[in-house]
Amino acid sequence: MTILTKNIDIYEEIAQLRKQGKRAALATIIQIRGSVPSFETAKILVREDGSTVGSVGGGCVENDVWKAARQVMFEEKPRRLLFDLTDASNLEAGLICGGKVEIFIEPILATPTTYIFGAGHISKYISKVATLAGFNTVIVDNRPQYANRERFPEAVEIYSDSFEEAFERIKPNEFSYLVIVTRGHLEDQNVLRWAVKTKPRYIGMIGSKFKKRTIFQNLMEEGITQEELGRVFSPMGLDINAILPEEIAVSIVAQMISIRRSKPGNILPE
Repeated sequence: MTILTKNIDIYEEIAQLRKQGKRAALATIIQIRGSVPSFETAKILVREDGSTVGSVGGGCVENDVWKAARQVMFEEKPRRLLFDLTDASNLEAGLICGGKVEIFIEPILATPTTYIFGAGHISKYISKVATLAGFNTVIVDNRPQYANRERFPEAVEIYSDSFEEAFERIKPNEFSYLVIVTRGHLEDQNVLRWAVKTKPRYIGMIGSKFKKRTIFQNLMEEGITQEELGRVFSPMGLDINAILPEEIAVSIVAQMISIRRSKPGNILPE
């Protein structure tokens, strides 16, 4: 455990970590009974690399909190810990505080971002539904008349030049969701070729099983591996017999939510 002594505001650091797409966990003392070398609301932020900001009192308590925080940030589930510093084992270890402390540990995760490649009619609804479900949305299309703020007022960012320029600037991470719904098979294939070389949480491509087989075969002939293509959900979306653009958007975002709420790697395409 690396403790940084530089005076850093925990909440500012949390904002930075979320912006950078990095994991962390925040531990807060929520109740103290008796004599404990800290105070209620004391906090320690544990970063993904193991470094920390703040303190909940030091000693073996803080070490146990650090270990639990590491689990919490990857399991993405909060946890409560109760330390009884009055029991015999703690007294034998030299802890003579004589109190009890309850600590709540919560995961700090980046806001998931959906990169929607294509700005057509289905994309409009995907962006809206995804935003309502707690995702940031980024629109990518090479047609400014479609990829613009008027059509996508909720988007946090819009790329309206070439797809290749967007590829250079977008750096997917484990909180990224790539949705491929361009206006044609060749552009879908172009985006997918780039997407499978990145490491997002989710890659989905719209279309039929025939389209999937054709594009996959084309890319494998170029040297893309079956393992890389095995991460792709296509046809994407949950099977809810969707027909209308709005329904298709709901099915796609529902699948993204399912992936979001599962441990990384636990759900794979069929």
